[in-house]
Amino acid sequence: MTEFDGEFSPPFEIAEPEVWRAPIIFNSPHSGSVYPNSFLNASRIDLEALQRSEDSFMDELIDHLSVRGFPVVRAHFPRSYIDVNREPYELDPRMFVGRLPSFANTRSMRVAGGLGTIPRVVGDGQEIYRERIAVEDALARIETLYKPYHRALRRLINKAHQTWGTVILVDCHSMPSVGVARDEPRRPDVVIGDRYGTSCAALIPSVVEETMAARGYSVGRNKPYAGGFITEHYGNPSSGLHTVQVELNRAIYMDERLRQRSERFRTVAEDFTVLADALASIPLSDLGPFQAAAE
Repeated sequence: MTEFDGEFSPPFEIAEPEVWRAPIIFNSPHSGSVYPNSFLNASRIDLEALQRSEDSFMDELIDHLSVRGFPVVRAHFPRSYIDVNREPYELDPRMFVGRLPSFANTRSMRVAGGLGTIPRVVGDGQEIYRERIAVEDALARIETLYKPYHRALRRLINKAHQTWGTVILVDCHSMPSVGVARDEPRRPDVVIGDRYGTSCAALIPSVVEETMAARGYSVGRNKPYAGGFITEHYGNPSSGLHTVQVELNRAIYMDERLRQRSERFRTVAEDFTVLADALASIPLSDLGPFQAAAE
């Protein structure tokens, strides 16, 4: 493990099998639930409100996949503290005391919505901080948490790509069962995000959809979630780099109000095993190209 800021032990975890079954990696970047006291003291909202931004228990739904030959990556730091599914410097200057680096992206739609690399709000729009925080604090989180996380993820991706010439990254998230907008239709059980067909070969979301539908789930694509920075940044199908985001409706595996696992939790975890097996059955020749392995 790489360096971290001392409040997380460790900041993230990688369960890598001795023998990979297939070039498939499962990633849970938003299930972290370790809240530093300094962060809680700086927050104007309580822990329960902060926890509503977590992809609660998503890491537990996939952690058993490592013993089946699939690497699993899970963050321990919460997304409300720093969000690794953003560019490294999507920062809102109104949040900080001090000058941001000139290369910071201060005008993205995510920053405007308060959901940059250092979020200003939690998912339901509540402001997090009592007062502005130091720029140095934000940059320290990026250096000690964000960058090591992405270095480790990139190492796994490169390892698979160099061995097989292709790789599938499954970015696992969960979503509230009800959207903020009143006119939003009922959310499906599963939403597949492939950046509208740009982050992976078309076969991959089709396999996800067919597999989950066969297990009784309702499935949608790209709405309301098409994939964030991870899906966009690591997805380059023309080079054999495939990334698909899987959003799970929290109501199917947990009590959202009580933040407790429901009776279906174990069944949903078993369905992820079925999904992993289905993805592993995709012929590598359908995913190519193989130039990396040939070098």
